[in-house]
Amino acid sequence: MEKLKIFRKRIIPAECILLDKDIIVERTDEHIITSWHTIRPKDEFDHGTSCYFLNDGIKVSKFYRSDGSLLYWYCDVVQYDFSEDGNSLTVTDLLADVILYPSGRMKVVDLDELADAKEQGLITDEQMINCLRQLDSLLSLIARDKFDRFQACLDYKGL
Repeated sequence: MEKLKIFRKRIIPAECILLDKDIIVERTDEHIITSWHTIRPKDEFDHGTSCYFLNDGIKVSKFYRSDGSLLYWYCDVVQYDFSEDGNSLTVTDLLADVILYPSGRMKVVDLDELADAKEQGLITDEQMINCLRQLDSLLSLIARDKFDRFQACLDYKGL
């Protein structure tokens, strides 16, 4: 079977990139785990791992500094679209993100971009509604101290 192709689609800025250098570590009906290096080098981090939770509309990533220390957990609210042949997955970033720092601090980001995208007609009503519901579900999970459900997927693999 041919390797699954994963595309990252961004709304702001508009782009769709094949993540051909990402390594698929595990694939099940519920999730896909990848290991990667940054597409565009950054000073604060250079590699990480991600788990695409296919039934939750969430992608959870661990961002690492070049020395291997954890910078933060980054949670994207996303929409998944599989191709008809099942050999490619397009992951559309719905803009709202949650960052969890090792200190326990949490930050919700890019809600202004979500509003801009809706205002400019770049996302549909359905995408906006799904994004807000998925974000609410994620924040509720974090507030109830149940984020380990998402962390465990990467932690048990030692990633």
